[in-house]
Amino acid sequence: MTDIPLLHPNRPAGAIRPLKALRHFRKLIADKEDTEQVFHITYNLRGKRFLREAIAFLQSEQGLMLRRRGENLPDLLDDHAALWAMPAGSLGRTYAEFMEAEGLTANGLVEESKKFARNIPDFDDQIKWFNNRLRDTHDMNHILTGYGRDPLGEQCVLAFSYSQNHSLGFYFIAYAGGLELKRRAPAGTPIFKAIRQAQRNGRKAQVIGFQDIVALLPLPLDEVRKQLNIAVPTAYQEAHAHFERAGVNPHDGLLAAA
Repeated sequence: MTDIPLLHPNRPAGAIRPLKALRHFRKLIADKEDTEQVFHITYNLRGKRFLREAIAFLQSEQGLMLRRRGENLPDLLDDHAALWAMPAGSLGRTYAEFMEAEGLTANGLVEESKKFARNIPDFDDQIKWFNNRLRDTHDMNHILTGYGRDPLGEQCVLAFSYSQNHSLGFYFIAYAGGLELKRRAPAGTPIFKAIRQAQRNGRKAQVIGFQDIVALLPLPLDEVRKQLNIAVPTAYQEAHAHFERAGVNPHDGLLAAA
């Protein structure tokens, strides 16, 4: 893995194509399960800061260790039998419970990324490995941050992730999606309060994608959150309480509404 070039000479330094990103965002709004569109948006809004910070991590002691180990995170995370064997309340077991309840797999996200990858140049460098690691830890972010897969939870996870890796695409989806939610949610729902808090929480926490995920899996979830300095998402919880008082299911019909 370490013999792969750090940065392919043909990889763009930082692509900013807002009109293309907007076109793909509209497709995502039309079908929030069309995860392929997220990859298109982040590809078209990947600033130079993201690349600088990726290179810094790849050259760090932790980055070198993880690359040399060469584990396949999707396969490890999809081994639910091994995760269920971990203690109740552990990160690994909670992850398996979450993924099975949601009908998701780590390799399912890999397949979505492959649909996107058919349409762009493939640069065989360590940045590609780093991008894949961020992809493979996305659902882990939901568990560690406490944000669900409801529309607001997805925007909050992306705002959190923006502060972690500074991919402008995440920032764009978080706030553009927040505008859609604000328009359709019950009056007074603290949509942007939750998104802004998520962004602050991501800034204060250790970067999840930089962690030794395998070592964290057997540990109690609360202990891992404390170790990574991940704060309780109180504004998100407040928004959910507002939905409940208004008789609205936060998982249904918000982003999909006409």
